Amino acid sequence: MTEFDTLGKARDELERRAARRGWRPGLRESALFDRNVIHEIQRAAREGIYDIRGFGAKRAVPHFDDLLFLGASMSRYPLEGYRERCDTDVVLGDRHAARPLHLEIPITIAGMSFGALSGPAKEALGRGASEVGTSTTTGDGGMTPEEREHSTTLVYQLLPSRYGMNPDDLRRADAIEIVVGQGAKPGGGGVLLGQKISDRVADMRDLPQGIDQRSACRHPDWTGPDDLEIKIHELREITDWEKPIFVKIGATRPYFDVALAVKAGADVVVLDGMQGGTAATQEVFIEHVGIPTLSAIRPAVDALQDLDMHRRVQLVVSGGVRSGADVAKALALGADAVSIGVAAIVALGDNSPAYEDGYEEIATSAGFYDDWHEGRDPAGISTQDDALAARFDPRLGGRRLANYLRAMVLETQTIARACGKSHVLNLEPEDLVALTVEAAAMARVPLAGTGWIPGADER
Repeated sequence: MTEFDTLGKARDELERRAARRGWRPGLRESALFDRNVIHEIQRAAREGIYDIRGFGAKRAVPHFDDLLFLGASMSRYPLEGYRERCDTDVVLGDRHAARPLHLEIPITIAGMSFGALSGPAKEALGRGASEVGTSTTTGDGGMTPEEREHSTTLVYQLLPSRYGMNPDDLRRADAIEIVVGQGAKPGGGGVLLGQKISDRVADMRDLPQGIDQRSACRHPDWTGPDDLEIKIHELREITDWEKPIFVKIGATRPYFDVALAVKAGADVVVLDGMQGGTAATQEVFIEHVGIPTLSAIRPAVDALQDLDMHRRVQLVVSGGVRSGADVAKALALGADAVSIGVAAIVALGDNSPAYEDGYEEIATSAGFYDDWHEGRDPAGISTQDDALAARFDPRLGGRRLANYLRAMVLETQTIARACGKSHVLNLEPEDLVALTVEAAAMARVPLAGTGWIPGADER
């Protein structure tokens, strides 16, 4: 049998498999109206409402993968493997707060609510974060006792909805995060379907049990930066000026938003790019509102530098962070720390092949599951169903999360040592190059193999 015969048989077999999926020779799929687009048009025509889902943006946009590090060689001197020290600690919130956060690693856990996640899942996040010396965040809907008990450092989110807002919990927290916007839905609010509003969730949020609820998109008691300054001062008085005040913004106009947050008195700014996840919102928001995380970091750093506040007001970047390489790149571009959400619940066990039978029962598959708003998660993580939640072991989940965070830190240190840095915060833009023109322009680092930074003369 010749090579051509072998290739021909392989081609025929591929065509037979494709035919079973509806493909025929000579048919060509439209790039503009592909099968996913056609499916969504037909769904909208059938149901008459926009699609709601969780997760983050799935479209391909420039991201950290489009950057590479320049390891030390002749012109730079690397640190030796694991023998020479490379520190990872970071202090958040020492601008005004009497008790800033001292974290052992520059990776924090983002806000994910009790309501979106089960009680055991919230406990596991606290366990995992505490084991490696970092912080976790409450999310919307208030603070659960098990979350506070198992989180050595807990950030309390104050959202526009005010669901579960309790001044006593503000004082029990280690920091307060005022959420102005989220990367998956800047300018919009989320959704909590009635099937996830259990008796306990309803009691914590002061909502009717079993009724769909929408979160507000703006705070009811202030309409701009001047009012935000008043709110920050009020929170400082409630907490005796002890707690750091974070302000979280969705990435849209990062230069101006960061500058206004700093002028309002924020100790820390959390910048969430469009790849950031959500428990539930309109897909049109997730995919078409906001800007990529990569494009938001440098304008945010510009604002801090122009105000002489870079490193004095810390910048935490979130939205699509998955590995130690992503962490190192965010730090090199000027962040002080990163925050993870989707990656954290995947580490807990979400989308695990171990639950493939359960995913198939709800017409999805491990690795594709994004209907976190429905409360039918077979892994027991994004649910309020007691039987499903009982499947999840918070001790095991916490251990998995801690292992994942340790691996990320080791990766970050490995890269920092290769660049000759004794602390991960010493990474800098000069350690990076870009693989694409778009990434080079967004990150303001040279296109690999050149000295060209697209658009650099415009700054």
